[in-house]
Amino acid sequence: MYIYDISRSIPKSQPYEGDPKTEIEFVKSIENNDRYNLSGFSMCTHTGTHIDAPFHYDNEGQKINEIRLATFYGKCTVMSFDGLITGEDMEKILPYCKKRLLIHGNGNSFLLSSAAQVIADSRLVLVGIDAPSISADFEEDKTHLILARSEITVLEGLNLENVKDGSDYTLCAFPIRLDGCEAAPCRAILLEQEKGF
Repeated sequence: MYIYDISRSIPKSQPYEGDPKTEIEFVKSIENNDRYNLSGFSMCTHTGTHIDAPFHYDNEGQKINEIRLATFYGKCTVMSFDGLITGEDMEKILPYCKKRLLIHGNGNSFLLSSAAQVIADSRLVLVGIDAPSISADFEEDKTHLILARSEITVLEGLNLENVKDGSDYTLCAFPIRLDGCEAAPCRAILLEQEKGF
């Protein structure tokens, strides 16, 4: 079995514009004659690879700890796109997709609200992207809200650099348990079964 780490390093990830930056502090250090190393950190829940819960854009939506764990694990399709993704684009590919779709767009592809609406009416439970946000700036609220109200989980900030398109993957992307929050970082991996013997 092949294992692809599709997560980004949190300390190396740029926070979304206006979000708090990540800070890591070593409060104990063996180099400073302490008996052990001990660190603390603060970060925005949307830095690096993370899960957006519906509560991010819908005050009545599920919080990160309320989403069914089965959502974050299961069969997955990876598809490449270039630029803005329309509802028409999504209608063409959804018949070939598993219940979880990851979009490989080199950080430059985004869902338009029409694509979000097609996803909302589909059997998808999760959609992910390798950009910091699932949606284009000019439709940020609208796209997120459509997905949130349909309880579609959003996975953002992926690293799909070495992953080929296909439907032979299993996604494992459990968020850390931050009860009551609208998002949480996760360690996302893809599993691919070796073909043949």
